[in-house]
Amino acid sequence: MMAIQIAIIDYPESLKTATYGFIEMFQLANRIIIDQHLSYHFESTIIQVPAPDINPALNLQFDIILLPPSNQSSYYLQPDLNLIGWLSNQHKNGAIISAACAGVFILAETQLLKKRSVTTHWALSQLFKQHHPDIPLDSDKILINHRDVITAGGMMSWLDLGFEIVSQYSHPHVMRQLGKMMVVDTGQREQRYYQQFSPIFNHGDSDILSIQKMLQTDFSQRFTIRNLANQCCLTERTFLRRFIKATQQKPTQYIQRLRIQHACHLLETSTQSFEWVAHSVGYEDVSACRKVFINIMGLTPSEFRQRFHINHSVNASLK
Repeated sequence: MMAIQIAIIDYPESLKTATYGFIEMFQLANRIIIDQHLSYHFESTIIQVPAPDINPALNLQFDIILLPPSNQSSYYLQPDLNLIGWLSNQHKNGAIISAACAGVFILAETQLLKKRSVTTHWALSQLFKQHHPDIPLDSDKILINHRDVITAGGMMSWLDLGFEIVSQYSHPHVMRQLGKMMVVDTGQREQRYYQQFSPIFNHGDSDILSIQKMLQTDFSQRFTIRNLANQCCLTERTFLRRFIKATQQKPTQYIQRLRIQHACHLLETSTQSFEWVAHSVGYEDVSACRKVFINIMGLTPSEFRQRFHINHSVNASLK
């Protein structure tokens, strides 16, 4: 029986539930593979980094390398250069290199990504862009698979990554059966369903910060660039340039994100209709609000409420 060799990198501050969860996940997959009389199985090895002086696993060639998430930031921002070199050599010899959440920062240091898009936890997006401005980032996605390089976003996306590995190296029906066994939804989803708008406040521009603080509470009001520029005694052109530099968004996009974030809160915590929600966050045109909501969140308002409402039995009219 052919063995698919998997290395799980246990780097400092890596998420242990993922590190050992991968082991158990592939063991469960092996049970399904045996039941279906397939001719392969998964063999998982945990490799500690920095590695002990004698670690025979470091001399092996693996089919798949997994970088789990992290719950701290000191190591994944400055990973061991020996690990980076080892990952590059493994990839050169045919291994798939995959990473979840903060583990993507380590993967990015290998220079294997080049201009290929990746994902990571939505809350780490700005930090990733600061460290790797040349790597395209799509943090709306849960998973991005380039076949030889796979990235997953979100702290629990290691599950998505594990399912993807099982599907790619085994068969989709094994993956689906594994999901049923674990009682985990294997249907397609996106990270943007879960993300929250986290404005940048530590940019050092006091004029723009004053506008941001005002918008936090007055986002439902109608504003023009001229109104906002006048409030901080700037020309429209200067205000627009400085706002984009500080927040990484145009004022209209920024206000949209504030409004939709509050709309999400109202959909989660109230039973009011979406028409009421739209008007509450500043939209006169309900259809326009629905269009913006879908564009940002990837779900219709009714789908969002069904997924996240604190009382799932609510039956509000969202149309």
